[in-house]
Amino acid sequence: MKILLTGGTGFIGQSLCARLITQGHTLTVLSRRPDKVPELCEKSVASISSIKLLKSDDHFDAIINLAGEGIADARWTQQRKNQLLDSRVGITHQLIDFVSIAESKPSVLISGSAVGYYGDQGDSILDEQGAFTDDFPHQLCAAWEQTAKRAADYEVRTCLLRTGLVIGKDGGFLKRMLLPFKLGLGGRIGDGKQWMSWVHREDLIGMIEYLLTESNANGVFNGTAPQPVTNREFSQCLAKLLNRPALLPVPALVLKLALGEMSTLLLGGQRVLPQRFIDAEFRFHFNTLEAALCEAIEK
Repeated sequence: MKILLTGGTGFIGQSLCARLITQGHTLTVLSRRPDKVPELCEKSVASISSIKLLKSDDHFDAIINLAGEGIADARWTQQRKNQLLDSRVGITHQLIDFVSIAESKPSVLISGSAVGYYGDQGDSILDEQGAFTDDFPHQLCAAWEQTAKRAADYEVRTCLLRTGLVIGKDGGFLKRMLLPFKLGLGGRIGDGKQWMSWVHREDLIGMIEYLLTESNANGVFNGTAPQPVTNREFSQCLAKLLNRPALLPVPALVLKLALGEMSTLLLGGQRVLPQRFIDAEFRFHFNTLEAALCEAIEK
């Protein structure tokens, strides 16, 4: 397949590039630093600096859209919210504009989203039809998904992948947590009862591969492992594997004062099940948090 990939130089994208190249696919990666793409991905990967450079006679068999600035990288001022929207909705809008003019349409668009779509849902178990709370993460994901759905107007099979917290070596949210836990300074966040829906990076890549090749796959899929955990369980598991205590909780009030509205990312949660992948008998290589963390920290 000839594939156009956004977000290809990121934590997920680099590993995805390596897998797709191994399988014989031809890749073009959108990047603000196109000269860095061969170094960060694979030497054979082509690059473009803007979707607007694509012409009507450019052809891709598939588009994988993973672009988006880190939602937890900076406090949510209005300016930051606008940046987060533009990095997701804006780029997706440009992709749909390209699809609309392409003389030869791609067969599939796989577009990223996140379990933040559901908002904070307490202990409720959520499949792909789950309810949502109308907060900023939901609004961001809903706008992102709604834009991607427009690809169906051009008879492009469209899959929306609501990804959980991605675990893997040398990156992602785990990289930020390792140092304090290694120093024995880790612990639960708030009361620790909030749910964390996680997925190992290798399983997420497998999910993308499945959506890429399964011609009947369409609509929303939860990109999570089948066993979500509470924040307390996550903290205890990580501390155990590092042979460290997890005795220093982060008070909710401190987070609210330090992060403002963004504290909802850490104090709220979603108990999400990948029901459509389960029903499709998708093979998870990392079913348990302990197995995923062991691989990520090479224990």
